[in-house]
Amino acid sequence: MDISLANPRGFCAGVDRAIAIVNRALEVFGRPIYVRHEVVHNKFVVDDLRQRGAVFVDELHQVPNDAIVIFSAHGVSKAVQDEAQQRGLKVFDATCPLVTKVHMEVTRYARLGTEAILIGHAGHPEVEGTMGQYDTQYGGKIYLVENEDDVAKLQVSKPNELAFVTQTTLSVDDTARVIDALRAKFPAIQGPRKDDICYATQNRQDAVKMLAQSCEVVLVVGSPNSSNSNRLRELAERIGAKAYLI
Repeated sequence: MDISLANPRGFCAGVDRAIAIVNRALEVFGRPIYVRHEVVHNKFVVDDLRQRGAVFVDELHQVPNDAIVIFSAHGVSKAVQDEAQQRGLKVFDATCPLVTKVHMEVTRYARLGTEAILIGHAGHPEVEGTMGQYDTQYGGKIYLVENEDDVAKLQVSKPNELAFVTQTTLSVDDTARVIDALRAKFPAIQGPRKDDICYATQNRQDAVKMLAQSCEVVLVVGSPNSSNSNRLRELAERIGAKAYLI
């Protein structure tokens, strides 16, 4: 039996950076270090950090006043940032720089009064954070779509003042189809100057495409709640290989 390894593989630079921030905080300040949401969707990494003193929480009300808190690589909403500041929490922001770029795009659209459409998966921490960066006080609104069916049903208030952004960990091919549907329905829609999907996500999807074309079975080593891992399994399966997430 021949075994081939995808190249590139493993964590992206943004995840490595987030893990390093938690490790450094534990070294400098000691336990406990609070982390809002799992710093990365990987059980082995999270369990190791937890054993060493990281406390993973879903919401800031679970963090004591004046404690140290780290925002995960997925980013947070403006409301979470404001709450942390108001409560005097010492914050280390491990948000992936590419996610921050999307946040800045959304913030700019909001201030211009331009409505925004986020292509992403409902309930994902990155999506919740990005949606929460859009300030509606300027008269606009942000919408979430996951697929072409959502685009078909979508009604916006300002079709001529409209822009889209994307979650950074989506399927490149699926997202391209959703973008095509948006451009067909809303001809005036604006998009980012450069694709929001992370280059590491795209590189790993390209690597899996190559593997799936020459292998009968593709095993994706990742956590069930990892968007990237699930997209890789789906991609390999779509190409024709038997694919499993383990």
